[in-house]
Amino acid sequence: MSQATTSEPAAASTNREASSIVTAFAGAAAGAFGVWALDRVDWFLWNHEDEGARARTTAIRPGGEPPAQALVTKVEKATGKALSADAHEAVSQAVHYSIGIAPAIGYALLRDKLPGNGVARGALYGVGLFLTQDEVLNTVTGLGAKPQRYPWQAHARGIVAHTVYGVATELALAFLDKTLGKRASANT
Repeated sequence: MSQATTSEPAAASTNREASSIVTAFAGAAAGAFGVWALDRVDWFLWNHEDEGARARTTAIRPGGEPPAQALVTKVEKATGKALSADAHEAVSQAVHYSIGIAPAIGYALLRDKLPGNGVARGALYGVGLFLTQDEVLNTVTGLGAKPQRYPWQAHARGIVAHTVYGVATELALAFLDKTLGKRASANT
């Protein structure tokens, strides 16, 4: 076998790996944007939600806290180290963003293999994340109450906010595709 023939597969493999790394970073950036968009919608809806529904939602949350804050509180209790209120809030925000960034990296790497395309695919991704995280994982991990305990408004707010997250993540990835060139999943 000639030297040129042997090095071509290695070069293609290196290009795919580099391209996958770029796609992962693009997914992280798009996920951060998605979380930011989710927060804007979620807070808007929360602030316009019936006061009784907000009170019921807060009352059934572990410690009255949203999941990311509840996770930080669990870690504080497990380690016996309480953070100041400001540090607790800052770490909770970092956890909240991480919870949205991590799956966005996977989404970016796999999105060409997922059903649908464009905004529709992003919306399905957001709904899937809502069902997986809010309706299942938060309950299983003790970061949220059982779904049937929440008022319907909490579910509606969650599904709308997560759909916006998915669409915003997809739109950010599409923008980055155009800005950075075709993404890794094309494996050029």
